[in-house]
This record gives sequence, structure tokens and C-alpha cells, in this order.
Amino acid sequence: MNTGILIIAHAPLASALRLGVLHVFPDVGQGILALDVPPSEVPEVTRAHALQMLDQLGTPNTLVLTDVFGATPCNIAQKVVDGVQSKLVAGVNLPMLLRTVNYRHEPLDVLVARAMAGGTQSIMQVAVTAPQNQQRKINDQQHHDHSQ
Repeated sequence: MNTGILIIAHAPLASALRLGVLHVFPDVGQGILALDVPPSEVPEVTRAHALQMLDQLGTPNTLVLTDVFGATPCNIAQKVVDGVQSKLVAGVNLPMLLRTVNYRHEPLDVLVARAMAGGTQSIMQVAVTAPQNQQRKINDQQHHDHSQ
């Protein structure tokens, strides 16, 4: 059985991340739910919604992903996760989520490790070499400038 995934994040990030996953994995919609936490909602109301969504996933194991450790979504998630059948990882990003979805059939503890690896391994500085920043050969007879 696949692990359920619940994203709890500042509005509208949770829904946006879920949509990003559904773009890549369109068949996993029922196994991934998103709870956007609006700035004006009382935490007890959000907690009740989170508990309903955990029940809605209908699986014994759930991975809860949240955006910022120590912020309201994470604090709420800490109150609904039991640490045994549900685990919590903060710092969610799309690569983390995609890796999690791809390996959701693995045991929950393994899935937590994969989520954390997917999130951190996707963070890198990317070299940008635009053609206009490259040095041109002085004797380049084929040189043409085009504005686009």
C-alpha cells in the first residue's frame, strides 16, 4: 500500500505544489492532499482540517510535508502527526515532493530519508552561460548580430 502525502503550507503554496506533482504524475491525485493555511485562520480550525485530511487519505501511513519549520503550518502539523504512522518533514520543495511520490510504496522511514535527500540534492548553483556573455573569436568571419 502506498503512503499518503499531506502538504500543509502557507496559502497558496500547498495547492501549487500539489498541482506541480499532478503535472508530472496525473494519476496520484487521491494519494496527495494539500492544506493551504490562510493568514487569518485560527490554528484550531486548520488543525481540524488537517485531521480530516489525514482521515480522507485512508492509509495507515502518511507523510506530512510542510514549508517552514517553526511557522504556523509546521506547528499545526506537529500537533497532528504521531511520529509512528505519520511522519513530518519541513522544508518542502517540488523536487522533494516528486521524489516522495515516486517512492511512496516504500516504508515510511525510508520515504522520509528519500524526501530529505530529494529536497537537499536538488539545491545547487547552476552556471549560466548566455551566448551574449561568451567571448567571440576576433577573426570570426561568420559573425552576425541579431536582435530578438
